[in-house]
Amino acid sequence: MIEKKVAVIIYPEFSSYEISIVLAILRSFEKKVIVFSAEKTIVDSEEGLHFIPDKTFSEFNIKEYECLILPGMWSFPKVLNDDRYISFLSNFKNNKDIIIASISSSPILLAKAGVLEGRKFCAGLFEEDIDKYSFIERRSIIRQPIVVDGNIITALGLAYREFGIEVGRKLNLKCDESWFSGIKNPIIEDDYIFYRNK
Repeated sequence: MIEKKVAVIIYPEFSSYEISIVLAILRSFEKKVIVFSAEKTIVDSEEGLHFIPDKTFSEFNIKEYECLILPGMWSFPKVLNDDRYISFLSNFKNNKDIIIASISSSPILLAKAGVLEGRKFCAGLFEEDIDKYSFIERRSIIRQPIVVDGNIITALGLAYREFGIEVGRKLNLKCDESWFSGIKNPIIEDDYIFYRNK
């Protein structure tokens, strides 16, 4: 059996740091990650880094993938109004066979594409933006840092570590809750001695 891959979508001003932990986890388990975008041209992240996607949406074969990851973005209206992204994401409406992991502001793309209809979710959006767009189901918003509703994982940008761990667990990877948890206090010297095979 061929092992399924993970797809990451990137778009203008996407937040690369919000998916840094999930990508590190996937890499540590040797999961194959393919980066998609509307065009196979340079995409600038909100941090000013330049990325070249591996493939375009027209090359996506859902049978090859078990997870789709959407980072947040600095300014979502540009992507929200680009039909190429919404059209691609609309293919996942009512699809329960692929894990969809969306962080920060990116759930607004899933909402416009109809993927979040009747699903519980959280989103890193201002209340004014939630009120502005009628396709966002306010009654389905859960005020928590991370929400899992079946195959859909949503998280606020501040929960990017927990988001990564939850995605890993959904993919049946043995992720430890303490991974990437930062500096432990009080500082104890033994906590900072590392062995490759221990």
